Amino acid sequence: MKSISEKEKKLLETLDKLKNLENIKPDKILELKNLANQKNQLEIEKKEIEERYNLLKQENESLKQKFDDFRKKDIEEKEKEDKISQKIDELNQETDNLMEEIDKWQM
Repeated sequence: MKSISEKEKKLLETLDKLKNLENIKPDKILELKNLANQKNQLEIEKKEIEERYNLLKQENESLKQKFDDFRKKDIEEKEKEDKISQKIDELNQETDNLMEEIDKWQM
């Protein structure tokens, strides 16, 4: 019995709410429709912005990777240049030593 009375009470409350909805002015209904349209438009714009953000995020990651690759290549090139410079210095030193030896033999 208790559940039937509870259901009846809820039904009466719902009917009261429906009666109150009938009392809403037409301009309020129009305002609610406008708000719903604005909400839909904002949701569309939000989705577009999120998609652009995700694209920019991916592009940023790609550019970071390219930059890191470029930096690694640059470091490798500098290391190669340093090795070449070192070899040139060694060869110059060796050449100087040989020249000194030649000068000694010529005397």
